[in-house]
Order: sequence, then structure tokens, then C-alpha cells
Amino acid sequence: MVDQRVGGWAFILGVLVAIIAGILAAAAMTYSGWITFVLVILGLIVGFLNIKDKEVTGFLIAAIALMAVGTANLAAIPYAGIYLAYIVQNVAAFVAPAALVVALTEVYNIARKRK
Repeated sequence: MVDQRVGGWAFILGVLVAIIAGILAAAAMTYSGWITFVLVILGLIVGFLNIKDKEVTGFLIAAIALMAVGTANLAAIPYAGIYLAYIVQNVAAFVAPAALVVALTEVYNIARKRK
């Protein structure tokens, strides 16, 4: 129960930090390393605590989709594009560690079942 609560708050906080840091990208450039560090830590927490066995496939597909969106040239969109690009970049920094944890756990579970 506590794990779900902590994981839920980590997810909400991670998304909020990603969005706010993306919107304030120019002002937050000085702290971009720390922002990424916080997003990675929150992503690891989400990966360890939030994603259950039934959610693995959907989560990994969504993570792949987010990474693909990150390759789009969002900065070319007038006015808001640069902010969208930074937001997506931050969300990717948040989701990637969670996807790594979930993928490695799933590989381990598959290898363990083979015996």
C-alpha cells in the first residue's frame, strides 16, 4: 500500500517537474543537470514501485512511443514548439529509467521461467 502511494506521488511529481522544467527551459538551463537527475531518480522509483506484471507490455509500448515522439522536430512548431520539445525531452528522461527497470525485470522473469 505504501509502495503504491510513494510510486504514485513519484509519477505525479515526475510529470510535473518535466512539464514545468520544459516550460521554464531557458531559465532552468543552469539547473538542467539537476533536473535530469531528479527525473531519473523519480523514473527509477516509478519503475520499481508502479509497474505490475499485467502492465509491462503496455508500459513498454508507451515508453517506446514517447521516445519516438522525442525524435520529432517539435521545435519547428511556431511559438510553442520549443517548449513542447523540452517537455518531451524531460518526459523521456523521466520514463527511460522506468522503462529500463521494467524491461530488465521482465527479461529476468522470462529467463527464470525457462528452467
